[in-house]
Amino acid sequence: MSGYSSDRDRGRDRGFGAPRFGGSRAGPLSGKKFGNPGEKLVKKKWNLDELPKFEKNFYQEHPDLARRTAQEVETYRRSKEITVRGHNCPKPVLNFYEANFPANIMDVIARQNFTEPTAIQAQGWPVALSGLDMVGVAQTGSGKTLSYLLPAIVHINHQPFLERGDGPICLVLAPTRELAQQVQQVAAEYCRACRLKSTCIYGGAPKGPQIRDLERGVEICIATPGRLIDFLECGKTNLRRTTYLVLDEADRMLDMGFEPQIRKIVDQIRPDRQTLMWSATWPKEVRQLAEDFLKDYIHINIGALELSANHNILQIVDVCHDVEKDEKLIRLMEEIMSEKENKTIVFVETKRRCDELTRKMRRDGWPAMGIHGDKSQQERDWVLNEFKHGKAPILIATDVASRGLG
Repeated sequence: MSGYSSDRDRGRDRGFGAPRFGGSRAGPLSGKKFGNPGEKLVKKKWNLDELPKFEKNFYQEHPDLARRTAQEVETYRRSKEITVRGHNCPKPVLNFYEANFPANIMDVIARQNFTEPTAIQAQGWPVALSGLDMVGVAQTGSGKTLSYLLPAIVHINHQPFLERGDGPICLVLAPTRELAQQVQQVAAEYCRACRLKSTCIYGGAPKGPQIRDLERGVEICIATPGRLIDFLECGKTNLRRTTYLVLDEADRMLDMGFEPQIRKIVDQIRPDRQTLMWSATWPKEVRQLAEDFLKDYIHINIGALELSANHNILQIVDVCHDVEKDEKLIRLMEEIMSEKENKTIVFVETKRRCDELTRKMRRDGWPAMGIHGDKSQQERDWVLNEFKHGKAPILIATDVASRGLG
């Protein structure tokens, strides 16, 4: 099978492990505890003529794909509700072999028993592998993580090895620690197979281990904006080598007020990078971000052009008075929990309501646990783990705390 060479031990002879960027390996971070995040970061003035050249187009169209007619491509896109905008968009791949990924990536895909690429993967992989900027608008659960991670690995394996003091080649920005951890979990298996290193940095966790990962050298860094800004300001990492940037769930990052931090971070990355932006919605704020950060991008939309909720999920709306809610909830729980493997998430509006409902349900014998922003990171991680493994199959969550659960 033709594809991209990738079987290289990128950790060899790099000299990682010694302190980098100055200071002790896990010493205290300097800087004010309060203030405007990123205020110490100076916007870089880039001279492209002085920057080292790098490759970003590695796409090799599979012979089967080359023979596919425009009509066949259009029929496939309609069947998968794929809408594309932009110039010279590559044809979608219909199976994993047409993507021409290297053998070590294909081995992991085979172990995971995937049958065929999802719609966003089918269209997104050829675009990303071609080195093009792109926007992917798709619902949660569409397979977008692999849509950007696998091309990222191919991109990395065509770059020079990291040297001591280098930051990541691929940066993934995510709105929440939960989403960042999910992306890292997916990345870890593929990175092991490809002899790459990845790390996940986010707030609410000790800084020391995260700093040590960065000092040892990682090709992929998955980060929430706040913690990354902190490390950049304190010189614990840098983005001089970053040539592949991913903004995951851009709409949620804007909703959570991260736009100033995102702009500060992007100012630290060379402007001829490859940028991929992912969003579940396409409001004007996200469109403006795309116009500011991306160049001649391909826009891929999966499903209805005006995305709302996931149409693959049955939704039943029961309008009732407040006094009826508890009784209706119990009846619903009795129906849902009659099947042993079922899990349920109950969303509430306030932290107080979350605590009250959790206590009430536990008093009544229901295996419920609550999660909201006032709980410590350690407690939230434990509750999510109990829910994930079915030990507490009912999760009561506030709307804000629910971000990243999917």
